[in-house]
Amino acid sequence: MIEQPKKEVLDLIKRIENQPAITQRQISDTLGISLGKTNYLLRELVRKGLVEVNNFTGNSGKLVKIHYMLTKKGFRHKIHLLQHFLREKESEYAKLKEEWERVQDGV
Repeated sequence: MIEQPKKEVLDLIKRIENQPAITQRQISDTLGISLGKTNYLLRELVRKGLVEVNNFTGNSGKLVKIHYMLTKKGFRHKIHLLQHFLREKESEYAKLKEEWERVQDGV
């Protein structure tokens, strides 16, 4: 779907799901990625229909307050990414277990 590193996308989705009013700067700081990359990833998530952006400021003289909302499609994508990481971790575990058993047999 999105061609960015899946871990960054999953972390971003989790962050906006837990804190809809989070700013791009806060996301950037907590994920350790540049503000420009954060902006790009959010725009891609919105473009793909995974995230909606809502403006909660009615007064034009005030700062714009934005809330991010995960769509149903975004939630399904989050589940897909989580399944991907679980399969990846299971594979890593199996390899480590096999290596450990070889080391134990050799000792």
